[in-house]
Amino acid sequence: MINLSIHDQGRQQAAEQARRRDIVVPTFAEMRDPARIRPEIRDELKTIGLWDVHPRNLFRITWKNEPVKHGGGFAGVNYLPFPSELTGVRARVIALVGKWFPTGAHKVGATFGCLVPRLVTGQFDPTLNKAAWPSTGNYCRGGAYNSALLGCASIAILPEGMSRERFEWLRKIAGEVIATPGSESNVWEIFQKCKELQSTRPDVAIFNQFDEPGNHLWHYTVTGPAMEEVLATQLGDNGRYAGVVLTSGSAGTLGCGDYLKQRYPTSVIAVGESLQCPTLLQAGFGSHRIEGIGDKHVPWIHNVRNTDLVMAIHDEAPMRLIRLFNEPAGRKHLLSQGVPASLVENLDLVGISGAANLLMAVKLAHHYELTERDVVLTVLTDSMELYGSRIAELRQERGPYTATHAAVDHERWLLGATTDHMLELTYTKRKRVHNLKYFTWVEQMGRSVEELDQQWYDWPEYWDRIHRQADAIDELIVEFNRIVAKG
Repeated sequence: MINLSIHDQGRQQAAEQARRRDIVVPTFAEMRDPARIRPEIRDELKTIGLWDVHPRNLFRITWKNEPVKHGGGFAGVNYLPFPSELTGVRARVIALVGKWFPTGAHKVGATFGCLVPRLVTGQFDPTLNKAAWPSTGNYCRGGAYNSALLGCASIAILPEGMSRERFEWLRKIAGEVIATPGSESNVWEIFQKCKELQSTRPDVAIFNQFDEPGNHLWHYTVTGPAMEEVLATQLGDNGRYAGVVLTSGSAGTLGCGDYLKQRYPTSVIAVGESLQCPTLLQAGFGSHRIEGIGDKHVPWIHNVRNTDLVMAIHDEAPMRLIRLFNEPAGRKHLLSQGVPASLVENLDLVGISGAANLLMAVKLAHHYELTERDVVLTVLTDSMELYGSRIAELRQERGPYTATHAAVDHERWLLGATTDHMLELTYTKRKRVHNLKYFTWVEQMGRSVEELDQQWYDWPEYWDRIHRQADAIDELIVEFNRIVAKG
């Protein structure tokens, strides 16, 4: 569970820092339903840009931002439907859009769920501590951004092989940027850097997305209900919610699947990874190019016993799809195939991991032989705004993108998607995946065998205890804001 014990001195220091910086902390309830936000704060937001380093942008950590870059208010959940002309499947695939969060990615929500409980309880003192955010990309961006908004010093830790856009932005926001060896799959090198910081710099607090329950809780509490609202508008009288498919990454976003399965018990939770690094599928390893889904281990916060299906895709697929979706020849081809212009114009909302999620949703639809009645959900973590350099690199490496390339890529990677590299998880297969946590988290990171067993044998109560903490955290946030206001 998340430690919610109060440290009076640290909380007082944090409150004084918030008072000096005019910080008001939003609740999870306000992120689910921005109508709860006070009118004066909503008025302030009319003068503030979506990415501005301004404390009021804490209230824009929601799926319901108006999709504009400056001065926007709130509306319904931002989502994008993908029709059969694009996907080749009868089922309706719908993705929540991450671009319209501050920083352009929903990971800013996960980092809020990790930092704020420690801040409002005084366990993290922003006048003494620095927040370290180990990540393969968007999580450390979100952590550095929230740290800046909350008056906390930050350290961003990410592999040196990540996109240029990530590093350029981080150097403007984070107090420190540490590049570790490797690329997307080199998560262990990030962990090693965290261990080094813990042993040499006592002022550093590590917020490891792979084992922070606040990451899981934020998605359970905010992303899950957002998806439920989309379903309420899309299912109709005869619709069926089939399930959600997400790349593994830190496993935090999978918390939304836990929420939805409680409300739709027959739905499935499917988790995906790169075929070049099939850790869940084959206890395998390797490197790949799907930025945002760091792997070679099973995250501590992955509720494996609630996971129904594992699949892997070739990392070439999302690289081909981002060209199909963004190059002029690709868009022209999609229009010729009957894909609505309104969608084609918005395909830049699909980043690299988003393209992977889309393809995996298509594979899920094929596997379960879904029909027009069925809805499959997924997430577009970020957008091509963060990967412009990758398109340029592909052009330089492979030459111009032609109509032939577009037709081949659409047919091979979407219309021709197959059910290979998929595994339905029985009890014993789930247990095999769960047991892989031992080697990373017990042997190498110092977690206890007892808690590892609790995750499995004390199920689902272990996770339900975390889920029930959302209301308690909101109460602590309200109390913290009251202390700040009193002066």
